[in-house]
Amino acid sequence: MALKATIFKADLHVADMDRGYYGDHALTIARHPSENDERMMVRVLAFALHAHEALAFGKGIGADAEPDLWQRDLTGAVRSWIDVGQPEERRIHRACGRAARVFVYAYGDRVVDAWWEKTAPHVERLGNLSVTKLSAVAARAMGRLAERTMEVQCTIQEGQVWVTAGNESVQIDLLPLLRP
Repeated sequence: MALKATIFKADLHVADMDRGYYGDHALTIARHPSENDERMMVRVLAFALHAHEALAFGKGIGADAEPDLWQRDLTGAVRSWIDVGQPEERRIHRACGRAARVFVYAYGDRVVDAWWEKTAPHVERLGNLSVTKLSAVAARAMGRLAERTMEVQCTIQEGQVWVTAGNESVQIDLLPLLRP
């Protein structure tokens, strides 16, 4: 019998002063059996960084044809494709062909460095791709915030990101590896 996804609920409050976006989102997050808390919470962080009423979680790990998050316009065209982790070069190329903007949030230290060293030469000319690195320390700290029901506050100002859940607060440093 296949394991089922674990459902998490999050009330996400976003104050993004850089974009002038302030909003509340009631999220239902399905954590795949092979996904850990770190990856799931990095998906929540990616949602906060791109928060929009049309942004939605994709099928994620189990589906090659869908990203972790995406935003479609009213015609169904994909405006933003957002992946978490270290996607294969082929997946990145396919995403860049389908979406106006593609964002990859890779987390970890040496693993990301090795992945990026191998992948960068093949994707750095893609004009609609942004790749950002989160440190392993930040990802682990985000993972510790995970609870089945949580209230999460994300504040973004001048490129700095603070995430608070319960009595814990985490400052996230985002390192751009590639910008269009």
